Amino acid sequence: MSPSHSHADPMPVVADCHDFDHRSGNRLERAIFNNRHVVAIVCALLTLAMGFFVAARLEVHANFEKMLPQSHPYIQTYLAHKKDLRGLGNAVRVVVENPRGTIFEPAYLEALKGINDEIYLTPGADRSWVRSIWQPTVRWTEVTEEGYRGGPVMPADFDGSAGALEVLRTNVARAGLVGSLVANDLRSSMIFVPLLDRDPQTGQALDDVAFASRLEAIRAKYQKAGDDATVRLHVIGFATLVGDLVAGLQQVMLFFAFSVVVAIGILYLYTRCLRSTLLVVLCSGVAVLWQLALVTALGFKIDPFSVLVPFLVFAIGVSHGAQKMNGIMQDIGRGTHRVVAARYTFRRLFLAGFIALLADAVGFAVLMVIDIPVIRDLALTASIGVAVLVVTNLLLLPVLLSFTGVNAKAAARSLRVEAVDGIGRGMGSLWQVLNRFTERRWALGALAVALGLAVAGFMVSRNLQVGDLEPGAPELRADSRYNRDNAYITAHYALSSDLFAVIVKTPPEQCLQYKTLQQADRLAWTLEQHPGVQATLSLVNGVRQLTAGSYDGSPKFYTLLRNQAVLTGAARQASVNNPDLYNADCSVMPVLAFLKDHKAQTLDDMVRTAEDFAQANNDADVRFALAAGSAGIEAATNIVVRESNRTMLLAVYAAVVALCLVAFRSWRATVVAVLPLALTSILCEALMVALGMGLKVATLPVVALGVGIGVDYALYLVSVQLVHQRAGLPLREAYRRSVEFTGRVVGLVGLTLACGVGVWAWSPIKFQGDMGILLSFMFILNMVGALVLIPALSHFLLPSVPSRRPEA
Repeated sequence: MSPSHSHADPMPVVADCHDFDHRSGNRLERAIFNNRHVVAIVCALLTLAMGFFVAARLEVHANFEKMLPQSHPYIQTYLAHKKDLRGLGNAVRVVVENPRGTIFEPAYLEALKGINDEIYLTPGADRSWVRSIWQPTVRWTEVTEEGYRGGPVMPADFDGSAGALEVLRTNVARAGLVGSLVANDLRSSMIFVPLLDRDPQTGQALDDVAFASRLEAIRAKYQKAGDDATVRLHVIGFATLVGDLVAGLQQVMLFFAFSVVVAIGILYLYTRCLRSTLLVVLCSGVAVLWQLALVTALGFKIDPFSVLVPFLVFAIGVSHGAQKMNGIMQDIGRGTHRVVAARYTFRRLFLAGFIALLADAVGFAVLMVIDIPVIRDLALTASIGVAVLVVTNLLLLPVLLSFTGVNAKAAARSLRVEAVDGIGRGMGSLWQVLNRFTERRWALGALAVALGLAVAGFMVSRNLQVGDLEPGAPELRADSRYNRDNAYITAHYALSSDLFAVIVKTPPEQCLQYKTLQQADRLAWTLEQHPGVQATLSLVNGVRQLTAGSYDGSPKFYTLLRNQAVLTGAARQASVNNPDLYNADCSVMPVLAFLKDHKAQTLDDMVRTAEDFAQANNDADVRFALAAGSAGIEAATNIVVRESNRTMLLAVYAAVVALCLVAFRSWRATVVAVLPLALTSILCEALMVALGMGLKVATLPVVALGVGIGVDYALYLVSVQLVHQRAGLPLREAYRRSVEFTGRVVGLVGLTLACGVGVWAWSPIKFQGDMGILLSFMFILNMVGALVLIPALSHFLLPSVPSRRPEA
């Protein structure tokens, strides 16, 4: 029975539209439905205009600096000295392998030269800092009886002859490149490519996706398929990672199409009305189109981390649209005219739907507290999408259904199903079981189980780690090409790409002082004691080597001499071979630690060790500042994620509580609605531990989204339940009617959402798969929690509700 059909029915059956008072309802209802033709035409024109706009302007873009927590001290330090540390930020490593021999073969070296030259000339490459054995800036040095002697590793007159190859082999050994630019097994060599912040051709922020596509074109040109390949390329770096993510989006679009098909199938099986099912899906699709158009018009671009937002907007739209469709179908089935039915449903559910969408928007908007631009962009674009749903699914959908109505057979069927359910047959047996949770014994049992799950989940969730828990790029599958390339490079090179840098800062022209070098040496030794460190590198290494060379290579002079002239000379010579060991005015000198991996525990240990050293040794002349390098930047990101997690959760729950207070005007009803969400949040973190997921940029938004979207169920159920209780019905009857009117659709929506995002688990992009698993879990658990815990909690908190005044 509908909530409108109590003894004093404010919404009676009106079979003839002329018998309906069109002046009834609030101002918004009158403005929308008394001008419904205008509303439909305006929305149609806007949809066409936005469709053309999206087709012309939408593009996928990614930028390295958008991944950085801009206000964190580590990142501010890195950004302040970025020009002095060109190799410690956004960079790409291209390893060119000879599958049938060593690098000292003419055919291989000719191919390497072509690859090196094309990459060097690619817009976005920082050409001054590109390093490979073909670059003249990569040099060798040795000490002879006549003094220092050196030159470029690749001889200027190299002609591929046997003699020239032998000279090259000797120069590689002299320069100490084995393990860094040349593989340990001599079967491959590396081209190291730092990237500029801006594209020199356009002046815009460098588009990593475009750069990655250029690298792929080079790879395709030089790497032949099969066993006849002269060379094989292995490429890693942020730009390549983003390129692989974007390439995977083509398959993700198939999942979006599958989500649409699933939504249509489930809705149709529930309603058996094709026209209303298609209208719900159409309005949700229109919302996605409007969102993309508005986001593009505001100058934002879709990136791999926000590409899932349109999926969520579509799913949320289906959720709210199903509630509207269900209400209209029930009224039409009772004989109400389709226009009147649309207005009745608008009256009953607009406020609950609006507050639910507001809660969804808040769930997205609180992500703005996280100081990572890519997450803030996600929050903004998602909030825009949810705002659009107010128009497309709360206003436009009822208007369209007022024109089309629903299939008469489907409407009659909905009443028959309701009648069968009412006597406990069919799905009614399930609804009757749910109604038992309003009784004390069942309520106590449900709450005891929920409490046990909460305690167990909390104990497990304490093991949740912040950061990556696996080697390679966790955003991609372990068998992805990127991770295979990363595994190859890790296995064949002594120095990994996981670089943690501590910046030694001194007054100008003071970085070569004995005290500074000694402190840097102590820091390097301290970092090396951690088992996760492969090796360390700083100016000290070059100074020691050249000092020993100045004394006939004697091992006892492989040290730091107090003679400042010797130190300065050795340091100047070392910088010729490696110009990024200190900056131009000798005020910045990095100490580099090459890590075996970038797992959360490794990075935490590095931060703790370096911070302790800095606190103990900073003084007026020498200061140690964290952090740069890929691992240093990721460590800063992990810190921000850890600090933001609780703040974000508190903010989203505070906002949800405030919205529930507005909707229910009862603190007890608010507690009833929010506690099931809290249980889901706890169990979601426990699931992440069980599945080996870390809390990071890709998974951090999920919990907030689950809370914001999950409260929809409670808002619809509790709002209808309160209406009946305030009308004088006992809790058991009020909850039964709430389930009949909105509870079925709560179950339908939970299943639809879970199926729609669950297919992401098979995405080639792992973080999307992780998000799909977590969101499906939260949607299902929020649905079950709402249907089971709301009546159980209501038994103790809402046994009766005053009818005349709101509960205090």
